[in-house]
Amino acid sequence: MSGMKMLEIGKFYPKKLPIVKIREIDRQLIIEMESRSRMVKCDKCGHEMMKRHGTYIRTVQDLPILGKNVELKIKSYEYYCSESECGKKVFSETYDGFLSKYRRMTTRCEELVRMLGMETSSEGAARICETMGIKTSGDTIIRMIREYAEEEGAPECGETIGVDDFAYKKGQRYCTVVCDEESGRAVAVLEGRDGEKLKEWLGQNKQVKKITRDRAGAYAAAITAVIPEAMQIADRFHLHQNLMEAVKEAIKSVIPNEIEIPNTQVELVSQVNCDVENNMKNKPYMGDAKETINEDKEITTNEKKRKMEKEANQNNEDMKV
Repeated sequence: MSGMKMLEIGKFYPKKLPIVKIREIDRQLIIEMESRSRMVKCDKCGHEMMKRHGTYIRTVQDLPILGKNVELKIKSYEYYCSESECGKKVFSETYDGFLSKYRRMTTRCEELVRMLGMETSSEGAARICETMGIKTSGDTIIRMIREYAEEEGAPECGETIGVDDFAYKKGQRYCTVVCDEESGRAVAVLEGRDGEKLKEWLGQNKQVKKITRDRAGAYAAAITAVIPEAMQIADRFHLHQNLMEAVKEAIKSVIPNEIEIPNTQVELVSQVNCDVENNMKNKPYMGDAKETINEDKEITTNEKKRKMEKEANQNNEDMKV
């Protein structure tokens, strides 16, 4: 089609890894690549070497394309290290910024998976990756996050920190978290909440001058023992909590627990009910009067019938005469 340019996939990969062949199998793209390096630095001594030892095929995952899993098959080279003082004789080439040593994913693919794991959870991120077209598991994501944390090292904190406890499993296992006030990020997670691990951590971070904590005595004792000159600040939540408890105790000491309040409305209703019952008792019973009236009605009816029968008989006799 005129005026349209085809997308060149090779632009998204390093120049020294040209694409040789692309194959499509179901929901997977297999991209075959071949290294064009001629000189590689030894990862131990740092000297550049040119003598090749052999070749091998390295299989790694890359970012998916249109929901399809992308597998790279890279033909890489091994090199000899000719430095006599270097204990490593043979080493493999690496692709800095694109693929690290011993990795099964490219750097950009690892960054995506690790970010998903940190923002959601290991198992949740694994399910998302499966939908996207990345093959991984929850355990692999946890390992990637831990390796990244070890490479980054312990984060530095400023002069002001916050200390609090949290539960891995409520009522069974507790830990202590230390947060930096300036960045708002956690800088350490310590086992237990008895203050012993906090003492060790404070001993390595003597630059701390202000510490925000809860009202736990273990933390106060640990801070006082290691950095007595540091200012200890009670956090707002526990101050409000302690204030409300003090107010409740003061109210209890003055006002009794139970106060009887007369309900006049209930008393009026009960009085009305009593008056109605009394009136019903004083009224005469009407059942006998009704029976008497009914009997009178029956007597009157019978007399009328007898009278009519008499008149009928009299008329019959007259007709006979």
